[in-house]
Amino acid sequence: FCPGCRALQPPAPRPDLFRLMDCDRSFRIDAQQLQRRFRSLQRAVHPDRFGQRPPEEQYYSEQHSSLINKAYQTLLNPLSRGLYLLELSGVEPAQETDCDADSVFLMEIMEINEKLAEPKNEDILEEIETLIKVKQEELTREVTAAFERDDLQEAKKLLAKMKYFSNLEDKLKAKKIPS
Repeated sequence: FCPGCRALQPPAPRPDLFRLMDCDRSFRIDAQQLQRRFRSLQRAVHPDRFGQRPPEEQYYSEQHSSLINKAYQTLLNPLSRGLYLLELSGVEPAQETDCDADSVFLMEIMEINEKLAEPKNEDILEEIETLIKVKQEELTREVTAAFERDDLQEAKKLLAKMKYFSNLEDKLKAKKIPS
């Protein structure tokens, strides 16, 4: 907001999402603090509050609201938060082929994919869901440790593995939706 006239200003071209959400630039975040900041910012700039304002301010309000949603979703999810931290550090995210060296990991992913391809079986789906959840939590802990050691290459490798499990999670959700 303009300090003089209190008119809403356009968002910065490439804002730091951590600064926007008032968080430390760290993989470890306080989800409740993030949610409070999200709600507070949305209350201030939500488009519903700008219906009677000039069209330019209405437009800025939509831009801010969208940016705040993006920041919240990016920082709340461990995978996107980690990838964003790598981006801020100038580290390219791992490509699909970067995990090829870890054949044990790839075999595990293939086995889960094969189970997901089988006819729908609630017990197997629950088993897979539990496995994915445990693996994601384990990887999140390992990524946290890697970032805290400032080992960006290790974080990059672990985030690539997280991406595989995230894809499996998406396939699982699609399979669980009744057709």
